[in-house]
Amino acid sequence: MADDAIRAEVAERLTRAGENGVLRVITCGSVDDGKSTLIGRLLYDSKLLFEDQIKVLERDSRKHGTAGEEIDFALLLDGLEAEREQGITIDVAYRFFNTEKRKFIVADTPGHEQYTRNMATGASTADLAIILVDARKGVLTQTKRHTYIANMMGIRHAVLAVNKMDLVEHSRARFHEIVSEYLTIAEDLGFATITPIPISARYGDNIFSRSDAMKWHDGPTLMEHLERVDTNTEKEAAYAFRFPVQWVNRPNLDFRGFSGTVASGAVAPGDDVVVAHSGKAAKISRVVTADGDLETARAGDAVTLVLDREIDIARGDMLADPQQRPEVSDQFAAEILWMTEEEMLPGRSYLLKAGGQVSPVSVTTLKHKLNVNSFEKEPGKSLKLNEIGVCTLSTSRPIAFDPYKDQRETGSFILIDRFTNQTVGAGMIEFSLRRASNIHTHAMDVDKARRADMKGQKPAVLWFTGLSGAGKSTIANLVERKLAEAGRHTYSLDGDNVRHGLNKDLGFTDVDRVENIRRIGEVAKLFVDAGLIVTCSFISPFRSERQMVRELVDEAEFIEIFVDAPLEVCMQRDPKGLYKKAQAGEIKNFTGFDSPYEAPESAEIHLKTGDLSAEDAAERVIETLIERGFIG
Repeated sequence: MADDAIRAEVAERLTRAGENGVLRVITCGSVDDGKSTLIGRLLYDSKLLFEDQIKVLERDSRKHGTAGEEIDFALLLDGLEAEREQGITIDVAYRFFNTEKRKFIVADTPGHEQYTRNMATGASTADLAIILVDARKGVLTQTKRHTYIANMMGIRHAVLAVNKMDLVEHSRARFHEIVSEYLTIAEDLGFATITPIPISARYGDNIFSRSDAMKWHDGPTLMEHLERVDTNTEKEAAYAFRFPVQWVNRPNLDFRGFSGTVASGAVAPGDDVVVAHSGKAAKISRVVTADGDLETARAGDAVTLVLDREIDIARGDMLADPQQRPEVSDQFAAEILWMTEEEMLPGRSYLLKAGGQVSPVSVTTLKHKLNVNSFEKEPGKSLKLNEIGVCTLSTSRPIAFDPYKDQRETGSFILIDRFTNQTVGAGMIEFSLRRASNIHTHAMDVDKARRADMKGQKPAVLWFTGLSGAGKSTIANLVERKLAEAGRHTYSLDGDNVRHGLNKDLGFTDVDRVENIRRIGEVAKLFVDAGLIVTCSFISPFRSERQMVRELVDEAEFIEIFVDAPLEVCMQRDPKGLYKKAQAGEIKNFTGFDSPYEAPESAEIHLKTGDLSAEDAAERVIETLIERGFIG
């Protein structure tokens, strides 16, 4: 019966709560700063826990707790067994609570550096960040990193919660020392408000009620501030209508609608909308849901929009306000948080996902990295785990977006590894590059098909890949000679030859290897457009780069030829003496020694040259070209 009474009280409070709207809050900071304990205290003091939950908490506190005989409030959030055993937060935990004035959704995020990606996930939807600092330790590197990421993700309100004040004897001087240090690094980031509050999450000091031990604090308690901070006005003023199409809904011949979630703004029957990519306009005739039609749909509503006329719209398109259109571009600058152990390399191809849009993308330039300790810009060639950099990106086709500072929902994206399907980075678009709108494709009267027809052949890229000494250049040379003798039109691109001209400015680091293949791929594409059969002999150690070249031409025009010889055979041959130099330490980043080679998984032609002669290997290639109709 006691629980029934509590439930009734909670239900009554929920109907009263929310005069200031829902506030999405993220807690962040370094390891063991007290984030989980703070949220547990908020849940406990808001009196939203049932009697059975409190009993479980008391039992778990005795078993797993770190507060002696007292309740360990952190255990309310640490749901994973691994978290409870280690006393840390690994995943992002979301909790709901309310007061009579407001509803709250709070995200508890991990403090460990290796889980920074989880913190970024929680920050992406938050309105306010509570940055916790252990009063004993002060401002740490992870404190600075989380502060920057929170600002980077569009959070405009921050609370500096100096926790564990009870362990520094509630020292006013220590509090002001930490506040001064923090404001020195954070006040120029662009937060609308930064509110410092001294607290003790364990004992509830300055959480809901004022602390008798810190009467010197004349600011608000944490809850007083959270209840009254206003984030709704700025949201409503800034956001125009955006609707990424997730699905073309056509259950029968009499109905055609476009399903998705309103990213921002509002829409109603009779409103004019425009397809961002094509510029085609229409009016909204219906706003459909499973429960019936709506008069208005707002941000966050999952609906199906029906238009007054048939226009070409597909998954990934975006409907928008015709008076406030998003940008559409294939080149833009963005800030990227790197989230995986494998480095981000300029030139490497990834998949970019923004809303329903998916496109191959490459980072063309890393303009600078951010030093999380000083927030200064530093030069760099790649991004490592948890590093932040400003980059320019190029997509294979234009995407619709808004600058992140204007529209969080349509200005963000993730980067996905093309082979592992792992999310490797999160990005915030800053602006479209001017050259993207100034440069256009010029239509030519003579196309690839006509050029190939004039030569009596189908164009192709013969991509020879393998270790140094495997026989790539030798076989490619024989193939081109045989084609030339048969009257075919060819050109050969060889790894050594292009480094005397086109790529003489590149070294052999992973970054330079990626750029080397990117340039060769673009040149090979031009030769294919000219109707030629082009042989390319490159170690090309990374699958991502070979895939990037494959996607530059039509699927059937790329033939990957794996020239496969064991490392010991290549070392015995050593035609250029490179293996001896690598063994002596005279060559760095040499494939097979201190730089990896990723063998093809499904090459069109597999030549095992350990026991196959160069002449026989070349004949195999010619036979494949004949079988596939490239030559007669």
